[in-house]
Amino acid sequence: MTLSYNKLWKLLIDKNIKKTQLCDIAGINSNVVAKLGRDESVQLKTILKICEALNCDIGDIVEIKKEEVANG
Repeated sequence: MTLSYNKLWKLLIDKNIKKTQLCDIAGINSNVVAKLGRDESVQLKTILKICEALNCDIGDIVEIKKEEVANG
């Protein structure tokens, strides 16, 4: 399974919030945002900070994608 933060990016667009603004309001650094951009895992504490800053739930910003198994 892999993580996808596409919902986060869409939410930021909908709320007209830039990534740098997210860093400021959530109290996270740009390295974390870079990890999110690469769909890498980050600490749950960080996800909770983002949820609190955006007034949303974890499911609003993170999606778990199941990897497809190739038939063969």
